[in-house]
Amino acid sequence: MIMDSMDPSRAFVRNVKRLIVKVGTAVVTRGDGRIALGRLGALCEQLKELNSGGYEVILVTSGAVGLGRQRLRYRRVANSSFADLQNPQDEFDGKSCASVGQSSLMALYDAMFSQSLLVSANMGLFYMQLDVTSSQLLVTDGIFRDTGFREQLSETVASLLELRVIPIFNENDAVSARKAPYEDSSGIFWDNDSLAGLLAMELKADLLVLLSDVEGLYSGPPSDPKSKLIHTYVKEKHRGEITFGDKSRLGRGGMTAKVNAATCAADSGIPVVITSGFATDNIIKVLQGERIGTLFHQDAHLWTLFGDQLGAREMAFAARECSRRLQALESQERSKILLDIADALEANESVIMVENEADVAAALEAGYEKSLVSRLALDPGKISGLAKSVRKLAEMEEPIGRALCRTELADGLVLEKTSCPLGVLLVVFESRPDALVQIASLAIRSGNGLLLKGGKDAKRSNKILHKVISSAIPDTVGDKLIGLVTSREEIPDLLKLDDVIDLVIPRGSNKLVSKIKSSTKIPVLGHADGICHVYVDKSANIDMAKRILHDAKIDYPAACNAMETIIVHKDLLSNGGLDEIVFELQREAVTLYGGPRASALLNIAEASSLHHEYSSMACTIEIVDDVFAAIDHIHHHGSAHTDCIITEDSEVAEIFLNQVDSAAVFHNASTRFCDGARFGLGAEVGISTSRIHARGPVGVEGLLTTRWLLRGSGQVVDGDKGVSYTHKDLPLHS
Repeated sequence: MIMDSMDPSRAFVRNVKRLIVKVGTAVVTRGDGRIALGRLGALCEQLKELNSGGYEVILVTSGAVGLGRQRLRYRRVANSSFADLQNPQDEFDGKSCASVGQSSLMALYDAMFSQSLLVSANMGLFYMQLDVTSSQLLVTDGIFRDTGFREQLSETVASLLELRVIPIFNENDAVSARKAPYEDSSGIFWDNDSLAGLLAMELKADLLVLLSDVEGLYSGPPSDPKSKLIHTYVKEKHRGEITFGDKSRLGRGGMTAKVNAATCAADSGIPVVITSGFATDNIIKVLQGERIGTLFHQDAHLWTLFGDQLGAREMAFAARECSRRLQALESQERSKILLDIADALEANESVIMVENEADVAAALEAGYEKSLVSRLALDPGKISGLAKSVRKLAEMEEPIGRALCRTELADGLVLEKTSCPLGVLLVVFESRPDALVQIASLAIRSGNGLLLKGGKDAKRSNKILHKVISSAIPDTVGDKLIGLVTSREEIPDLLKLDDVIDLVIPRGSNKLVSKIKSSTKIPVLGHADGICHVYVDKSANIDMAKRILHDAKIDYPAACNAMETIIVHKDLLSNGGLDEIVFELQREAVTLYGGPRASALLNIAEASSLHHEYSSMACTIEIVDDVFAAIDHIHHHGSAHTDCIITEDSEVAEIFLNQVDSAAVFHNASTRFCDGARFGLGAEVGISTSRIHARGPVGVEGLLTTRWLLRGSGQVVDGDKGVSYTHKDLPLHS
């Protein structure tokens, strides 16, 4: 069950054998007080999986009082006349509700654990056949004062667990001696949260999981957008910072009770995780080491850094504030920052190369593929090339505040549409440290704040590049303009900040891009694959075709704009053109895989998929009947990145250029030209295959939006009675 990508702070789960799961009333019941069968079913399925996997599972459950109240209300209605129902009804005694509800709740658990049960949930009807035996243990506060009882309890539970029975605990509220059982907090335990904590210590559990109706412990009420999820609770840091919201809507506890129970258990050496019981697999995820919920651990204070370390929200806010100061500068002042960065890169080239060489050495030692090592390395002269691109950005026309259109709405009332920064960008990229320089310089040129998360394999290179760039940013702007996120565990928090971060740009694998797109409400700009095609038409100049194919595949095979598929017109089979192309590529050690047609005709291995990005010295080749078949192939198997046609027939070329629906479409030119620097953009933040709002290589223009400026002289609408609209276009510069 344990994953290789386990969060370091959750490594203790490897040693978990016995765990206690506490489920609260707010999870067991719905908003109307009825049992939440779907959530309860998902809980039982998880416990079944753990039980079958060798874990010793103990359940502490709430919900008896709520279920009993529901059944008593039904009975009252069934036994009452219409006249009785018109009169005010007294509320039921809590002990009576508990007495009725305990048997009902246990019967429900027993049915779910032991039978094939049809359950109705939000996703519809489903069957569960769990075949698990459970047992009920009702306890009260006072009996824990008896040493003999505690010993017998431990023996009974051990015996049940050995038989693979799941013990289910609940406080016996029906015979509780409390004067006010829903308010009195005296005694050894006072609710099912504290009971779970007590049992964790008494039964020597390895882990306690407290299921709640929220994702974990927040710094404030979870409904407050400013509240942030606390992944690891540290008493010294968080005790005075947290503002608790309301208690549980149904039970006696709430987050305060959970925190008290969790703190007590953690101080005794038992790790505790508070997480949502609304998700269908959170208990499993906790035991897989995922960083979900809030962890309480006696060593937590040793893991957490204090002082200048910023959380996700603070980092994003700081970047926004710095970006506003950057926008307030004069154009030449912003340009000077870029020129200073270029100088700093060249001045620190030797230091940067030392750190990069350490990253490359570590990657080679770890056995990384050559394509990944190639992306990681900063080749000699690369730093000067990066500095040159930064200077080119500094020299470009000022992009911020540029008038895009001016309109006279009425006499003396002029509307202007101008360019402005998006705000705060979050860019997640893998392996390519040179990308950090390009992205940072583009963010500064466009006036945006920036948060960067690079791959762990380039951590030394990214750290030194970030340090060099930040050192060139003046104090009038602030060194928090560009934040470097060093832990991947911060990413989920950042992806939730749709009120602070304006655009996410993932640069990397299909898996990375797809995961980010599915994990955030923030707009995402990027591409998941770089499956670039070159179609060699029947009228192609074969010598030109060989040069272009050689460059598109071999110049930089790991690049996203490298060719991955060759499509060849069928006529090249008979005139020898295909043989020349195949010979040239094989001579350069390019491995060819065929489509269904080519593999048979050329006697080569068939490609596992026609939608495949090799990022290495390999590619797919397929044969088609004409340009329309080539276009159809690209639309079915491409990624809308960059596609090229090689032909001397201008009419066929225009058909290809106009009908291929990709971000970049070329005629008689290598796909490797699809690059921000080669397009004259200075640099690129990435290549977008999206259709909103930027497409292809994204430079400064893709990091800008617009706003409206209206200049008047006291005009009011007043139902449009006093306004004579002219709507006249004006010159951009008055």
